[in-house]
Amino acid sequence: MTDTIFALSSGAPPAAIAVVRISGPAAGAALAALAGRVPPERRAVAATLCNGAGEVLDRALVLWLPGPGTATGEDTAELHLHGGRAVVAAVSAALAEIPGLRAAEPGEFTRRAFANGRIDLAEAEGLADLLAAETELQRRTALAMAGGALSRTVEDWRERLLGLSAAVEAVLDFADEDDVATLPADFLTRIDALRAEIATWLARPRAEVLREGFRVVIAGPPNAGKSTLFNTLVQDEAAIATPIAGTTRDVLTRPVAYDGVPFLFADTAGLHDATDDVVEAIGIERALEALDRADLVLWLGPEGEGPSGAWEVAAQCDRANVAAKRHPRHRISAVSGLGMAELIADLVATARQAMPKPGEAALNERQHHLLRDAARALQSAEDESNPLLVAESLRLARVAFDGLLGRTTTEDMLDALFGRFCIGK
Repeated sequence: MTDTIFALSSGAPPAAIAVVRISGPAAGAALAALAGRVPPERRAVAATLCNGAGEVLDRALVLWLPGPGTATGEDTAELHLHGGRAVVAAVSAALAEIPGLRAAEPGEFTRRAFANGRIDLAEAEGLADLLAAETELQRRTALAMAGGALSRTVEDWRERLLGLSAAVEAVLDFADEDDVATLPADFLTRIDALRAEIATWLARPRAEVLREGFRVVIAGPPNAGKSTLFNTLVQDEAAIATPIAGTTRDVLTRPVAYDGVPFLFADTAGLHDATDDVVEAIGIERALEALDRADLVLWLGPEGEGPSGAWEVAAQCDRANVAAKRHPRHRISAVSGLGMAELIADLVATARQAMPKPGEAALNERQHHLLRDAARALQSAEDESNPLLVAESLRLARVAFDGLLGRTTTEDMLDALFGRFCIGK
């Protein structure tokens, strides 16, 4: 963190403007080297940028933002250049020649913001999801997390937990004094209230289904119309659809959004009991694995033979030689479009119920695991009568909160998180 880093922080050129960000202890010196001076702080000033040989690189706007009140918590400079490729390349080359400067790695600016206390880990995870958001629902949920919706709640829980821990420590340290020899009368009520709030968060829809899409697997025997339906749903000829049985040999997935709701549709190999084709057998095995991972299965096979919870779909309903279903949830023809609007509307309504509400923060797997640990620790604290064991349970809950906000973490986990960011963020 002693290096000074730089990177293009705007979109790839060519563009109207390209923003190059510099962060670290030598940011001011780098700005002076290129612009000839350090302008007044937090004011955009026009400057002619030159390299070490005195060659003019660009006429730009420059900003000097001294730390710690910056995005990274460090001294920061911004160069607002003309957005041509050659301009960006020339300025980057000039910066690389300045001693103490180097090009930033993916996510390094945000990682420095985390290390310097400008954001916590939950906010950083929300920011990563915000950068990856492709639908309105994803954007609003990620924005809530990046804005600290979960972090503020956890900080409140942590403060209340510290108060509970202080009450237990008073009993342990001053048990011989009558006024603090027992726990407060509302001690268990306060623990139970805290645990109930955590349980409410744990019951919310998870972030993974929002990030990855509501996983819908289309399944059934060969020639049931699976690939044709898949192509219609993903609005592309992604799967080969033919009358030949066994055409689909693997699980084919495509993401698509309907009404702002992200879906991941999967086409699978036709399911049947016996095959001498080794490749087809592998395809069937993978199809069965996809069924286990599905949020919803559209079953195009014989009625009642699909997995539990699957929707019975009478596909190819416009064909006379197809066995009819007595009680399908939907009758469709992917070729003529019959029933497709109703199927899609039903899918959207169902997926919305499984996803976070618009603008509502949602827990990812790591956060869910830690909050579950905290809830279990609080339950243990309620069940214990020994003050020492109560204190230990409260400590474990506090450790879980600290891990959620990033006060205790590992380098490997941080590498994985910030590696999701682009260079310049």
